[in-house]
Amino acid sequence: MSVTRFGISIEQELLEALDEYVKNNRFSNRSQAIRHLINKNMVEHKWQCDNIVAGSITLFYDPHKREILNHIAEIRERFFSETLSSQQIMLSENNTLEIIAIKGAAHRLTEMADQLISIKGIHHGQLTMTRAE
Repeated sequence: MSVTRFGISIEQELLEALDEYVKNNRFSNRSQAIRHLINKNMVEHKWQCDNIVAGSITLFYDPHKREILNHIAEIRERFFSETLSSQQIMLSENNTLEIIAIKGAAHRLTEMADQLISIKGIHHGQLTMTRAE
């Protein structure tokens, strides 16, 4: 892919914020950070347009609470066609990290994640999506 150079004019405060963003995210330069931000914006636009996206739902919970496992299984069954795979990682005796790989219409993945994350007893949950096409 060819690269095109262009100049921009921004306020000093925004430039300082950009430099802080570059530093905090360990980008090699401003151009890399700007490319990342533009791509991120495009991905979020695809979510809003309800395009086909891929991603993951990460859940953190106590595996000894049977009701949590039952609810997760029920929800995953309802979203069978969007689920690609899942992996459970036992972090300790009472803490499991579950990662569910997903692909489908953005609204369906968001609905699935919302249902999973809202299960009583889930300590933490997060949905991450990116463009699939």
